[in-house]
Amino acid sequence: MNAFLQASIDGILMGGVYALAALGISLIFGVMKITNFAHGALITVGMYVAYEVCTLLNITPYIALPIVMVVMFIIGYFIQKICLNPLMGVAGHNQLLLTQGLAIILENLILVIFSAGYKSVSVPGFDTAIKLGDITINKPKLVAFIFVTVITIGIYVILNKTDLGKAIRATSVQPEGATLMGIVVPRINQIAFGLGIVCAGVAGALLTPTQYIFPTSGNTYSLKCFVIAVFGGLGNIWGAIVAGLIIGAVESFSALYLGGSWSELVVYLIFILTLIIKPTGLLGKKAR
Repeated sequence: MNAFLQASIDGILMGGVYALAALGISLIFGVMKITNFAHGALITVGMYVAYEVCTLLNITPYIALPIVMVVMFIIGYFIQKICLNPLMGVAGHNQLLLTQGLAIILENLILVIFSAGYKSVSVPGFDTAIKLGDITINKPKLVAFIFVTVITIGIYVILNKTDLGKAIRATSVQPEGATLMGIVVPRINQIAFGLGIVCAGVAGALLTPTQYIFPTSGNTYSLKCFVIAVFGGLGNIWGAIVAGLIIGAVESFSALYLGGSWSELVVYLIFILTLIIKPTGLLGKKAR
């Protein structure tokens, strides 16, 4: 029972970070119908932004999050405005190839600027775990999950309780109709893309206390985030959150009962089976 509880806690905490990163993919696809293959590279950018802010200001990644969010939003906003906006409405493979090219450019820029050396961020007082009997809770993962919850609620409020959110949802459903209602669709696309990249950057920043940072570190999570986004229903924000928690739990239980080498295999098997049974994902809807 202790092992089961331990695996449950570890899976849910890590699944929350997965969910936030995948939420960015779903938000971008839901509004612009763009599959952003630069998402993993932008997770890496978030890690390096957090690292630089922490190093320069001598603060923890958690205090640095507001700065990381602003920087990542600006990066996402101008990527969409300069690179993606001219390709809106053209064949989807052009956008796919462009985002893949952006990923390569970003990774090589990071390599040139920061070199290939491994970097790390230490948080004083977070090198020990919280003990609850025989259960241990990793402090950085717990704090990351709390931040993920707060940020997810914030995005929900923005999308459902503000005029900006209404404009984003209108653009995602019917961009032509949104234009007729006076909504500047290109600007809404830029804001939505910026918010999606904020999710990627924050997820990267929250991972810095638990892993080394290097130019391709975000690639570890890139494919997994796409799996989660599609598993939950591409374009469905709640689907990404639910799927992230499920994948985190499945990964943790697989490592416990089958061994670490099996965890990835089980995740992708469940993903494939789900798509065979329900191709639109857990909470996805059929196209009309």
